[in-house]
Amino acid sequence: MAKINTEIQYEKALERIDELLLLVDNQTSNKDKNFIELDLLSDLVSEYEEIYFPVQKPSLPDIIRLRMAELKISQKKLASILNVSPSRISEYLNGKSEPTLKIARLLRDELKIDADIILG
Repeated sequence: MAKINTEIQYEKALERIDELLLLVDNQTSNKDKNFIELDLLSDLVSEYEEIYFPVQKPSLPDIIRLRMAELKISQKKLASILNVSPSRISEYLNGKSEPTLKIARLLRDELKIDADIILG
């Protein structure tokens, strides 16, 4: 098989990968037929998933929500940290408003969000 073209082929490849994972471990030689088949199928599945199930870059609101959850802080607490109103935080989280440069710096410094993510 040179390429996975259909969802049925994709599902069958995943089933076969599950079977092969029971036969292949870290001690298996890379010349073993099961290892080779697993390696080839994994590459084919990966290529199919990149086309049909691409991983999207998370949005700034998603990243802010994640950091809030990780830090266990509420919107009210974040508003206090950033010195803005809770309604402004709501606007950021709903994508209705973009942070100013000052707020972007605070997000970087206080929530440790990478500047590249904040600036898009």
